[in-house]
Amino acid sequence: MTEADVPAVSAIRVSGWKSAYAGIVPRSFLDDMTVEVDIEQRRQYFKRAGEGVTNLVAVDPHGRVVGWACLGPLRCGGASAATGELYALYVQPSLTGSGIGRILLDAMHARAHADGFDRVLLWVLVANSGARRFYERAGYVADGAVQADDYDGVSVPEVRYQRQSLQ
Repeated sequence: MTEADVPAVSAIRVSGWKSAYAGIVPRSFLDDMTVEVDIEQRRQYFKRAGEGVTNLVAVDPHGRVVGWACLGPLRCGGASAATGELYALYVQPSLTGSGIGRILLDAMHARAHADGFDRVLLWVLVANSGARRFYERAGYVADGAVQADDYDGVSVPEVRYQRQSLQ
């Protein structure tokens, strides 16, 4: 991913949220999301990403960005330095189920292994059954950890998944 990819990544991220989280996250929160605001947030994040953070994009045969994934060191303590975290994986909603997500995930597993991670953790909204099935088919297992984020006053629970043996 380059900084030039940020607008396309933001468009995918915002449309991904509005598609995947409809009925899970309050509509008011989703309605307030804009690509323009997300572009500024992604640009700042991209500049601060730091050592060990990998941003990958998937492009179609015409060179258009159709997916994005981000991996790096575990953001919260409690695990070894050999544990990575998949921060994000989004595919253009119209292309969900096309295999792009799996290609990005496999590329991230290869990168995690090359970076010395022996396992990867990620968080999924409990009610996002499609994403949960996707990660379970890829070898991830819910490990019992849960947390919740607040979206416009509504607590939305997440479950943590992990996958070991990235080779």
